Amino acid sequence: MTVFLYTFTEREKIYNFCEQLTGARFTTSYTRVGGQIRDIPEGLDKDILKFLEECENTINEIAGLLNNNKIYLERMCNVGVISREDAISYGMTGPNLRASGVARDLRKDSPYLGYEKYDFDIPVGENGDCYDRFLVRMEEMRQSIKIIKQVLADFPEGEINVGDTKSTLPEKERVLMSMEELIHHFIVATQGIEAPEGEVYFAAENPKGELGFYIHSKGGGVPNRLKIRAPSFVNLGICADLLKGHMVSDIPAILGSLDFVMGECDR
Repeated sequence: MTVFLYTFTEREKIYNFCEQLTGARFTTSYTRVGGQIRDIPEGLDKDILKFLEECENTINEIAGLLNNNKIYLERMCNVGVISREDAISYGMTGPNLRASGVARDLRKDSPYLGYEKYDFDIPVGENGDCYDRFLVRMEEMRQSIKIIKQVLADFPEGEINVGDTKSTLPEKERVLMSMEELIHHFIVATQGIEAPEGEVYFAAENPKGELGFYIHSKGGGVPNRLKIRAPSFVNLGICADLLKGHMVSDIPAILGSLDFVMGECDR
């Protein structure tokens, strides 16, 4: 329970930062086409930097508690082993794939949103078992802290929305003061963005794996087809084979190590 409460304490601090930044803890609705809804609050960056130092110490403390716990190691090591070949065959992505020895990360392989500017490592496992998946995620938290520190050290000033004005919602202040801006906001919000004919697929590295969006357009403001590649849905596909031969008591450890969100798996 000690580790469980440690992680919940840090999680609560992170949600507080989300609320300060976006106004909500979970369903933030913060991002917009071309940017975001508002700038960061004054002093939030300094508060985050202070938290990162404390969080890194907590991560190391948690690692010390679990890596030296004989019972934890016996329940995790050589349990739920996923080979490199099986991980690739089932289309697994994210930490689950990397724990099986495949160094694939879209932030490195296909950089976007400035990731090419930042120095960070890709943690990779060797055995593909529950313990390796734990180790990979622990190291990924350290690498995330490293990335955030670099971002805040080089945080630019300027406009928060830099997209095409035809596809970007106007600032709220202008909407309240200008009839033209109000009409533009209404058209974008109700009719959608005028998109050309064609198709596109874009994927980003998500904490659970590769989150991809396929869009097919016939023109207009509504997609002809939209397909979301949810990483949890794909990563769970291996369970029927993965659980064979294990004890029922191993199932919580195996499923927990896959770190899925059931909301992504609902089809």
